[in-house]
Amino acid sequence: MGPPAETDLYRDTWVRYLGYANEVGESFRAIVPISLVWASYGVATTYVMADAIDKGKKAAVAREHDVGKPTQVAVAVVDTFVWQALASVAIPGFTINRICAASLYFLGTMTHWPLPIRKWMTTAIGLSAIPVIIKPIDRSVDFLMDSSLRKLYGAEEKRRPSS
Repeated sequence: MGPPAETDLYRDTWVRYLGYANEVGESFRAIVPISLVWASYGVATTYVMADAIDKGKKAAVAREHDVGKPTQVAVAVVDTFVWQALASVAIPGFTINRICAASLYFLGTMTHWPLPIRKWMTTAIGLSAIPVIIKPIDRSVDFLMDSSLRKLYGAEEKRRPSS
């Protein structure tokens, strides 16, 4: 057994949950001002950029004397940014948005509950869907990137572990 793996701040600690801020924002869309939903996207996007920069710095240190260092750093940044943008922001945000919109619609047609109750139920449904959608989206983004972008720079074998 080798040395213990280094703890990745952006994947192995509570900081990872900042990447899910926009899903929480989308879940609350029916009951909070839209500015708070957009702020949640700001938090998630900041997380994505910080992780990409971190992976670029780690690639730079790991390849300190490598002639291909600039390329490897760029690949690390782009791969992390695209993966995180898709798996942490774009796809789950859209998914939770649609789940909540459908929930609000169906609760409105199938119940006689007052609108505030329907909105809170929609929020609860959205929040409860977040843990269910994470792994399938992560795996799908891995497959998508392995089948496309990573072929361009030969990184299929260096797949980003799903978070």
